[in-house]
Amino acid sequence: MNRRDFARTAALGASATLLSQNVLFGSPRAANAGSGQLKKAVLITMLPKQMSYLDRFKLAVDVGFEGIEAQTVTDPKEADLIKEASEKAKIRIHSVMNMAHWQHPLSSPNPDDVKKSVEGMETSLRNAKLWGADTVLLVPAVVRPDTTIPQAWQRSQPHIKKLIPLAKELNVVIGIEPVWNKFLLTPYDTAKYVDEFKSPWIKAYFDVGNVVMYGYPQEWIRALNKRIIKFHLKDFDTRTRNFVPLREGSIDWKEVRKAIGEIGFSGYLTVELQGGDEAYLREVSRRVDMIFAGE
Repeated sequence: MNRRDFARTAALGASATLLSQNVLFGSPRAANAGSGQLKKAVLITMLPKQMSYLDRFKLAVDVGFEGIEAQTVTDPKEADLIKEASEKAKIRIHSVMNMAHWQHPLSSPNPDDVKKSVEGMETSLRNAKLWGADTVLLVPAVVRPDTTIPQAWQRSQPHIKKLIPLAKELNVVIGIEPVWNKFLLTPYDTAKYVDEFKSPWIKAYFDVGNVVMYGYPQEWIRALNKRIIKFHLKDFDTRTRNFVPLREGSIDWKEVRKAIGEIGFSGYLTVELQGGDEAYLREVSRRVDMIFAGE
């Protein structure tokens, strides 16, 4: 994106937001907008792996979480076990983290990589339908020596467009997440990338901790606005360049919470940290409560 396009995208931010709202009107996702109800979720890999899925999910409930973000599962029997465990523990699997997009990115010049990436997304979308999740997280492209930023943009979008009919059929949104993939480095090109699909089935999945090295999460939140379908929560220390426990890094959590309120977000915010035992998970849950309270 050249400088003129960047300026134009920024200037049209408010109009694009209104367009996003209009596209969403009448969609099942519209129910998530405006009420401001925040729900606390945990990434499945943070729960003790030595436990059964049922015991893991019961622990998540016990320490205060309301949702689980699962990851792609290719074994149908394991997928069924996860579904049964979530139902018995009475905790919702609200989203699925697609696992094929790093090793086999949609932006790869290798057709075999793209094929595996698409198959991974199809599996993730079907996992989501089985588990009752409404979102699949997708890292859309990876910039590498064999893939420039324009190539990443141009290669990835057609493949994602081909996934939209399946997403619509399964009633699952594809959430585009910018990570340390050297792609979508500002909220304005992220908004442009998402908006170009012109589909309510493509939204933004925003990770608060991923952008701290080159931006401010609160600016991203306000710029992406209603495009955001889900959040990831983690903290980062810009001095040591390390991820750190929640509320111990460089993020201004009060400003982040304020921005989340300003856009009227309602839905799940998932903690994405290292795993631990019950005491650790209780402390993580407590810190999320403090963030929600604006402390």
